[in-house]
Amino acid sequence: MTTSRLAILLAVLLGGMSSIFLLPKQLGFQPVGVEMELPTLVGRWYGKDIDISPKERKVLGDGTDFARKVYHNFQGFEITASIVLSGQDMNTSIHRPERCLPAQGFTVIDKRPVPIAIPDHPALSVTRLQNVRNVETSDEGKIPLYNLTYYWFVGHSDATGSHFERTWFDVRDRLVHGYNQRWAYITVSATLPPQAINDPNIERTVDGWIQDFIKQLLPKVQKSAMPAVPAA
Repeated sequence: MTTSRLAILLAVLLGGMSSIFLLPKQLGFQPVGVEMELPTLVGRWYGKDIDISPKERKVLGDGTDFARKVYHNFQGFEITASIVLSGQDMNTSIHRPERCLPAQGFTVIDKRPVPIAIPDHPALSVTRLQNVRNVETSDEGKIPLYNLTYYWFVGHSDATGSHFERTWFDVRDRLVHGYNQRWAYITVSATLPPQAINDPNIERTVDGWIQDFIKQLLPKVQKSAMPAVPAA
């Protein structure tokens, strides 16, 4: 009897969740929750626009909007910030860096949620990735090059560092409200200098720079305060 009831309950749950695919794909969007123009100055960081490749535009599909800048500080270090705003088909527009980093030759070696305390905003939990790839040197050898990437998602009324949480919001909005939040996917990343291999203090310094950068960037691009949602 217990097994039968569990089977019925599972069937009902699966049926309810799968019903999202029966809804029309052309649902109305909520207003966009971010400004699609990255600021030129973020604290002591000065930014310049960089081009979006034709391949990236093609892969992410029609209706996807982009903003991307590379920022420099007085020490000559670089941070890249990017906003990708979904088009009508979020299946192609929005994805996790874990999907595209391997195509760039990176291997994700660490993933964790990181809380970011932002003045006058709810605390935000973003996802932090540490990545590595081997690069050729002038003497035909190879050295590991490390990268740190932070990302999170911003909708009209929700913000989260978790792709799975964002997917749940999509299901909820389609089933309950009959609309989509037009999600923006924000990344802030930096490549560590080669000497970081032998000096862990360099990674800690860069980590601090990135987190401070996010604290200053978010109020400039996110239109309103949103509830904090833990990354997963």
